[in-house]
Amino acid sequence: MLADITKVENIYMVCGYTDMRKSIDGLCAVVEEVVKRDPRENSLFLFCGLRSDRIKALLWEGDGFVLIYKRLAVKGRYRWPRNSSEARNLTWQEFDWLMSGLDIEQPKAIRAQFA
Repeated sequence: MLADITKVENIYMVCGYTDMRKSIDGLCAVVEEVVKRDPRENSLFLFCGLRSDRIKALLWEGDGFVLIYKRLAVKGRYRWPRNSSEARNLTWQEFDWLMSGLDIEQPKAIRAQFA
């Protein structure tokens, strides 16, 4: 299925500014050089530009790459860490918050407790 992200093992937020003119090949190079990961692994890689109002996501589907692009239609910005030398592994909850326009650091979120 085209762009079925529910099966990915990891979600990586590539921190810092990414040139949003980059296409699939350019983003693959960022994944290899900055994140030190194989872009063909079963992961979703997220990139954000200087304006912070749009996100690109790179996904390998076994037979090719899918590039997903989301631009906010309302006035606002994604809250994106700007330390360009790191990538952050997100949980599904943090990914949901991010895609909803919220900060991934939710201080009042209830954490699951294990006995």
